[in-house]
Amino acid sequence: LSVPVTDLEAVPEASRETEARRLAQLEAQKPFELSQAPLLRASVLRLSEQRHILLVTVHHIVSDGWSSGILTREVGALYAAFAQGLPSPLAPLELQYADYAAWQRGWLRDEALSKQVSWWRGQLAGAPHALELPTDRPRPPVQTANGGTLPIELGSQLTAELRALCLREGVTPFMALLSAFQVLLARYSGQDDIVVGSPIANRQRSEIEGIVGFFVNTLALRARLTGEMTFRELLAQVKETTLGAYTHQDVPFEKLVDELKPERDLSRSPLFQVMFALQNTGRSAGPEDGEEKSPLEPMQVDSGTAKFDLSLLCGDFGDDIGGLLEFNTDLFDRSTAERMGAHLVRLLKSAVNNPGQSLWRLPLLDEQERHQFLVSWNDTSRESHAVTTLHGPFEAQALRTPDAIAISDGSRSLTYAALDARANQLAHHLASRGVTPGGAVGICLDKSLDMAVAVLATLKAGAFYVALDPNYPPERLAFMLADTRAPVVLTHSLLASVLPASTSARFVLVDSEADAISRQSSQAPSVLVSTEDIAYVIYTSGSTGIPKGIVMPHRALSFLLDWQIRQSPNPRAVTLQFASLNFDVSVQEFFASWWVGAHVVLPTGGLRQDIPALLDFMHRQQVERLFLPFVALQAMADSVSHGATLPSALREVVTAGEQLQVNSTLASFFEKLPGSVLENQYGPSESHVVSAFRLQGAPSSWPRLPSIGSPVAHTQLYVLDTLGQPVPIGVSGEVYVGGTHLAHGYLARPDITAQAFVPNPFS
Repeated sequence: LSVPVTDLEAVPEASRETEARRLAQLEAQKPFELSQAPLLRASVLRLSEQRHILLVTVHHIVSDGWSSGILTREVGALYAAFAQGLPSPLAPLELQYADYAAWQRGWLRDEALSKQVSWWRGQLAGAPHALELPTDRPRPPVQTANGGTLPIELGSQLTAELRALCLREGVTPFMALLSAFQVLLARYSGQDDIVVGSPIANRQRSEIEGIVGFFVNTLALRARLTGEMTFRELLAQVKETTLGAYTHQDVPFEKLVDELKPERDLSRSPLFQVMFALQNTGRSAGPEDGEEKSPLEPMQVDSGTAKFDLSLLCGDFGDDIGGLLEFNTDLFDRSTAERMGAHLVRLLKSAVNNPGQSLWRLPLLDEQERHQFLVSWNDTSRESHAVTTLHGPFEAQALRTPDAIAISDGSRSLTYAALDARANQLAHHLASRGVTPGGAVGICLDKSLDMAVAVLATLKAGAFYVALDPNYPPERLAFMLADTRAPVVLTHSLLASVLPASTSARFVLVDSEADAISRQSSQAPSVLVSTEDIAYVIYTSGSTGIPKGIVMPHRALSFLLDWQIRQSPNPRAVTLQFASLNFDVSVQEFFASWWVGAHVVLPTGGLRQDIPALLDFMHRQQVERLFLPFVALQAMADSVSHGATLPSALREVVTAGEQLQVNSTLASFFEKLPGSVLENQYGPSESHVVSAFRLQGAPSSWPRLPSIGSPVAHTQLYVLDTLGQPVPIGVSGEVYVGGTHLAHGYLARPDITAQAFVPNPFS
């Protein structure tokens, strides 16, 4: 074994330490060729005449942590002896590693092996294939070893409190720390069945305590965390599991993997992906009486590698316990690992102080984090808004710009004055047909000018509208009419046949009754409408059971539209009314335009289904703003890529309703529309839009799966666990929505309304 020397005395003294660490890190990252012995390298860095760094790199296949201690101790002893011209003080070894290997193979077979493996098979039966921790990046298809480390320190006070708990509960610090680590992993992953690997020295005979070699074995320690379990109860379980594992520690881990045949995955290690170790190092112990102080001092080197997704590698130094959290940098950002480390210490403090607490209620977040999650990120109410009805600003706009075009379908159009007058006449007609304030009006109309009139007329009459898509199955239409008890349905004579004959609702045929409607007053009805009155009831799909009617008040829509107008790059943009009236986005299309005097364009007939024809229509109508789901946006981008007309005036696209995915075709579509913005909006129908994220910069740089953004004005968003507690950044939870955008609940369903619309504990 040659030991080359690198002299660093020529390096400026201020930079010498940094250069030494750089060389040490490079040495640590240099791979071995396993077919060529020795699997050991040594070199010396000379910093000065009296100061040297000895770098010893050993492959784990021939050594372990215990061996490193032996090596350090023996080199120190030899150095001290040879410096004085004395012979080696080390006694000759009685055994070599080969003796141990032969002995192990001799006894660990047949019945002895079967008995050990049988215990492990029972212990790990049904264990999860993987621990699904939330990562900052997708997991590479093949496991990588790029890693980083950060320090974890309990401090003397927490260490003393931990030892006191261990004495009371009859467990070791290893068991207590493992329990806390498993709780952290469960809280982060959302899993209640956690397997953690842990090394064990596996030197149970005194004859092998002084041999350098790979003796260490790895134990797969499993914890099952139940819903009501306390930390004290978990300690008892971990104690039993750990002691059982120690009793059956002789099966080599690789043999256990061969026997259990877990599902193999090149992206993960088998059986477990997280490691925990606690070594009794006695950092503060000095030399024994009569011993020379060792001339060796350890130098910590970050190798830049990680053997597992996460490894908590601790040392028990007597007065305090601390160590490193090693993490795979292809999966986790350093900031994520830092949060995990801080949450582990906080969780442990709480568990030590009150081990009778539920595992799932042990606090992870500090007060600063809680304030950030609950207050700072939800500080959305700085801009005041005068709450109004949905139709009130439209009526005011009709007075300001009576001759401006409010709506057109490519061949016909209505000015604001004409649209307002027709809506007033129909509102009076509805009243004459029995519609009263607070009642329901069904609207069963194709996309048309009459549909827009019907929506406004219903609101002006003080009623709420129920969209009845003519393409819906008859049984769904019948259910919606019965559920809302709508006394009147606005429809066309050609569409009346799709409505159920059994309904008691009266049909108002807006085409056949046009003359009677035109004789009504064109002045607005004198109906007082409150902002808490219902504007519409839209039904859920019913995919999870009976469809639910979502009761949306004017107040919620007022806040939404005020936000939409404020943040739009051009609120007066010509807007395509793409959505069906059955979808809440139709309210944005109509009223975000009408509130500011803008022009709405209707794609009538089958245009919505003929994407190339729709694109041509948009180009001719100079459409500037578009609201549509991602699948329709992708269809437009695909069509343009195959030669369809580019709607060159388009400058604002809002997508919602499903996950936005940016691919090369979509990016190319927006590159052809310089200055156009794409906004990803999110929100359940129970609250309409609650968050938004605007993509900025070059389309080629947009993320593949954009965020849903941050809460919109006057809205609060929380990500909570199953107990209603805020989860850490990056951890999965359920979205809770608060603020002014909420619906009243579900129509005539107080039971499920109470389940979904709950008091805000953070307000």
